[in-house]
Amino acid sequence: MAHYVPPRQGKLGQMIDVIVLLILSIGALYLPLWMGMAGSSKVAQPMENPTWESLGQNPVMQAQYEKLGYADAASAADLITARFDYSFSFGALLAMIVVVVGYYAILLRFSEKEYREVIAEKFGE
Repeated sequence: MAHYVPPRQGKLGQMIDVIVLLILSIGALYLPLWMGMAGSSKVAQPMENPTWESLGQNPVMQAQYEKLGYADAASAADLITARFDYSFSFGALLAMIVVVVGYYAILLRFSEKEYREVIAEKFGE
């Protein structure tokens, strides 16, 4: 049985691969944030004249907020009352399903093609 020797890739091809993978990685991480589909989507519940007591903070908590630079309750109120927005978008869900299923289909297609090439090189047609 012949020893398998994979085809060699040139330096330019490797650089292009690295650049494309870097762009895809950054795009996959940044695109959902840019489209508003992820991230720290918080909704602050406004209060008039908040006090530490009305925000549910005890003296120990108040001291910790003061160490962080929030001198009074009004400056920390937005941070304390912020809640995550758990709203749901069917359009975003459908887009994610299309992306995941499309990725899986492309992955299967390319894998099948490459496996067939390797088997043909190693064992013949």
